[in-house]
Amino acid sequence: MSRILILNGPNLNWLGRREPHLYGGATWPVIQARLEKEARELGAVIECRQSNHEGELIDLLQAAAEEGRYDAVVLNAGGLTHTSVALRDCVAALPIPVVEVHLTNIYAREEFRRRSLLAPVVAGQITGFGGYSYSLGLLAAVHLAKGREGGKATGTAPEASG
Repeated sequence: MSRILILNGPNLNWLGRREPHLYGGATWPVIQARLEKEARELGAVIECRQSNHEGELIDLLQAAAEEGRYDAVVLNAGGLTHTSVALRDCVAALPIPVVEVHLTNIYAREEFRRRSLLAPVVAGQITGFGGYSYSLGLLAAVHLAKGREGGKATGTAPEASG
């Protein structure tokens, strides 16, 4: 059974009330309930965490890898995606795959949002599907975790059969 950490950065605790015209009307508890159901269907378990503090996000990522509690991470770093070299360096050092997700298409947004410092060091990136970006990220993380069972992360999903 794959163990996936879903980690949210600054302001994502306000989903559903923070600029719903951009981020949608679904609250985090609604999205999380859907993810828990999807995780069960995929044979995985999830733990969801959120912090508005860069250092706490780094601490959570380091602990996740050191303790071997998780097989992969789904990360929405929010605004830190575009600014945090420290978070990027942490992700680069992790021995488990990280899938970067964003509710909006960051490449269709303001110029400063069109760059992700994380993109070069994550296994993959999903943007622009609203709350379903998390569902797609979870699916990718489970496949990546299954591809590394019994070994080190490969950075790619296992090949599809057929």
